[in-house]
Amino acid sequence: MKMFILGFAALLATGSAFADTQTTTAPVIHDKPGFFVHMDVDKVLSSTDIAQKCGLIPARLDYLDHQGREHVLDYQVDGTGCTNDH
Repeated sequence: MKMFILGFAALLATGSAFADTQTTTAPVIHDKPGFFVHMDVDKVLSSTDIAQKCGLIPARLDYLDHQGREHVLDYQVDGTGCTNDH
């Protein structure tokens, strides 16, 4: 019985030691739109499709910088799907 209790206590001790090894994800950085915004873009994760939209629409760009941090940029863009534009 003592071996069972000792084994169970050892199992609990090792379980709690490994419980703190989970990696925490870094928060997403929300960039401010504006003129002359410096963007360090290494990889584009996603962007808003503006091909079927017309007029001024909200758009979003999700990207990684060269340090691997995720950024989000929300901005306004003129859609390219207007059929009556010349």
